[in-house]
Amino acid sequence: MKIISADYVLTMDAQLTCIKNGAVLVDGDKIKAIGQVNDLCQKWPEATHQNYAHTILMPGLVNTHCHSGLLRGTAEGLAVWDWLQQFIDPMHRVLTATDAQAASYLCYAEALLSGTTTIVDMWRFMDGSAEAAAQLGIRAILVPYVAEHPDHNYFETLKTNEALIQKWHQQAQGRIDVWVGLEHLFYAEPKALTQIRALCKDYQTGFHTHSNESQFDVKENLKRYGMRPIQTLEKQGLLDVPHSLLAHCVWLDDQEIKILQEHAVGVAHNPISNMKLASGAAPITKLLEQGIAVGLGTDGEKENNNLDLFEEMKTASLLAKFSNLDASALDASTICQMATIKGATALGMQDKIGSLEVGKAADMIAVNIATPRMTPLIDEGRLFNLYANLVHAVQGSDVIMTMVAGQIVVDQGKLVNADLKQLIDAVNVSAPLLFQRRDEWMQFHGTSMNELQR
Repeated sequence: MKIISADYVLTMDAQLTCIKNGAVLVDGDKIKAIGQVNDLCQKWPEATHQNYAHTILMPGLVNTHCHSGLLRGTAEGLAVWDWLQQFIDPMHRVLTATDAQAASYLCYAEALLSGTTTIVDMWRFMDGSAEAAAQLGIRAILVPYVAEHPDHNYFETLKTNEALIQKWHQQAQGRIDVWVGLEHLFYAEPKALTQIRALCKDYQTGFHTHSNESQFDVKENLKRYGMRPIQTLEKQGLLDVPHSLLAHCVWLDDQEIKILQEHAVGVAHNPISNMKLASGAAPITKLLEQGIAVGLGTDGEKENNNLDLFEEMKTASLLAKFSNLDASALDASTICQMATIKGATALGMQDKIGSLEVGKAADMIAVNIATPRMTPLIDEGRLFNLYANLVHAVQGSDVIMTMVAGQIVVDQGKLVNADLKQLIDAVNVSAPLLFQRRDEWMQFHGTSMNELQR
């Protein structure tokens, strides 16, 4: 057993308990006790004690939607559907398993270093992603980029998705889950949607896709299916599975919101991606008012440019205030919940992760408070500002310790289980070759990247 102590323990439990001079007792991969550090040390004198001075100890962050990738800073300046057709889909046509694994290693490392302990990753060739998650120590929900449509035959398939479930679901000491994925409704023929529902039920696992991300998305769905996207998902039975998580949900009407609430669907809110791709501002306050579990997602490195969930927290708060013309929208404690316990609920994992409580997984981070950004720190009274500082001031680089399932995987800001330079070097080898193959493919098909960018 080990005692982890800090200046503050922010539990994110139902009462939003904050313990000054607090500590967490970790037994194996679970939390055994929480309280004052002196009390825990007296009661369990045999436990080792690690103090992280000048920090806040809090639950690890939950990234509810991400894509590993290699296109950071090279896929800019287009709205989402043009962006997919001109940058992303051509990349998928020439992506290799080696590229995909290098991307996952670096993305998971970036996530852990900035305080994310659980990540939902929709990607390709995910045996490599599973190996990366297993080695680095992150908790991962792996969701293959599935397409079952003759126009999109360069993605994963339900066959490869099922094989990944059989090989990796609940592996790595239970840190890895495999869900059934779908890139988008448009990337599947109707018969495949029935197969997706059956696969989720057969393996009692979750389903994840993008939905209602842009106005084009809704208009095209009305044209193809005669109804809005959430209505189509409901009709196809894709909300009637063990758990459903939908990314974006920017353009919803009231009926769709009601459907999400009735089916207890989780929503992954990706404010930076939605702003960068000019998709719009999701109605998050309305979703939360209806009791819908909304977590935060970074989306991929190409549509965000980093995987810092603290930055996502600040952006989510500011976007809600700006789009609603209401400075009180999405207060700091609510945003912290979205990054932790509400995110866990969006994944259907609220009984396991998302808050520091006895019996839950020992997933936690220590955030440095000895910085100008966190000063002044007021821990009581009407000016209490721990949540506000975490949301509006902290950066991912302020995380000095990350623990997943009782194992420290980042210590003093350094990866424990891999050499970060080697992971960076691997991507710097893979990426130029990937770009070259993509350009060659596009030139062979009569289109150059320069022409597409004009």
